[in-house]
Amino acid sequence: MYPIEIANFLVFTRLLPLDLGASPGAVTALHIDDGPTFAIFEHCSTLPLRSMNDVTSQRETPDSRMLFGFWYRALPAKDLAGNHLKKAMLLEVPLVLGRDRQGRPFALRDACPHRGMPLSYGRFDGQQLECSYHGWTFDAHTGQCQLIPSLTADQPLKVDRIYAGSFACEDHDNYIWVFVPELPPAGSGFTKAAEPPVAAPRVPTFTDQYKIAHLSADLPCSVDHGIIGLMDPAHGPFVHQAWWWRSRDSIHEKQKKFEPIPNGFRMSAHTPSSNSAPYKLLRLYANADSITTTIDFVLPNLRFETIRAGKYWFSSLTTVMPITRDHCRIDVVAAWNLFRWLPFGPSLLKFVFAKFVEQDRQTMEKQSEGLKHNSHLMLIDDADRPAKWYFALKAAHLEARRSGGEMRHPMTGPATLKWRS
Repeated sequence: MYPIEIANFLVFTRLLPLDLGASPGAVTALHIDDGPTFAIFEHCSTLPLRSMNDVTSQRETPDSRMLFGFWYRALPAKDLAGNHLKKAMLLEVPLVLGRDRQGRPFALRDACPHRGMPLSYGRFDGQQLECSYHGWTFDAHTGQCQLIPSLTADQPLKVDRIYAGSFACEDHDNYIWVFVPELPPAGSGFTKAAEPPVAAPRVPTFTDQYKIAHLSADLPCSVDHGIIGLMDPAHGPFVHQAWWWRSRDSIHEKQKKFEPIPNGFRMSAHTPSSNSAPYKLLRLYANADSITTTIDFVLPNLRFETIRAGKYWFSSLTTVMPITRDHCRIDVVAAWNLFRWLPFGPSLLKFVFAKFVEQDRQTMEKQSEGLKHNSHLMLIDDADRPAKWYFALKAAHLEARRSGGEMRHPMTGPATLKWRS
């Protein structure tokens, strides 16, 4: 829900809070100086398509539709080791994940097609997963049934036509990514999974040598609320304040240019805010004439940020994972070649980040009280325009899926937004 800028935070640069709360009820919010902030609402909906130049306020009642047919981060890569199985939930789909003897990750639907027993309770030998109820055995990667112990020699059931439901997996940037396709109708069963049309996203890197770190936090809200939090630039001065960052009195007018990109939009390359001491420190450290920041948002939940200062750079990929309709998780992976000599850089980042996210978590918990009684959203221009774009993009994507046609991008061209923060 917010851009968790690790590099920023290594240099105390635009690190904005994201609540990396330790409990499922906690909210994580990351805020970037020029980037989106985390706004918390309990449910959000796809706004009706309309001109992106519409500057009137909008009230919407959310429905929290989740998007299938995309890659999602399931869990940190370090959580999968040996023959141990791990449970995960994505888009309300229960998963069991593990690694085979070669260390390759796999993901199956965590339910035996026979009687629904979670396969995560079964036995895994490094190649096949055995259900703990009746011993049905499945290939870990394809989900294809290999054995039904109760069958006799004269019973002709074609075991190889039975599938547990498998999902494509990729292991990179400290996370296990899972591709979640459109699911078959309930009761129709599974077949061999098709290959994903594209590879899983990656954190951008620009040199061979760099540091990398990740952070994760649960949020008690829908994925829509988490995502528009990544696009809210106005809450920082009121929720996140620190002596080394900025004060409430530093609020001033800002102007940023945006442009459409495939399945998303971009905050064009710009110079970071002048009221941030960390950026001033970064410019001094890099001995650079200028610092530029570019931020992209891409469906379904990807926020890329890149900061360049001469030969130095920082990049991050923040995602908001839909767990259920009212529970999501923010995962941030950052890479940088700044201060690589600093031995405790990643640890320092997590410490500082935790301070910020606690502020967001508390804010989200308080906001959830009001949302129980009024889930309508009022979105204004210009500060909430990115949130409007998100809902319009989501609606356009769903309409293209429904009609089978091409997605119609709601942004007709570049736009300039102004706000105070």
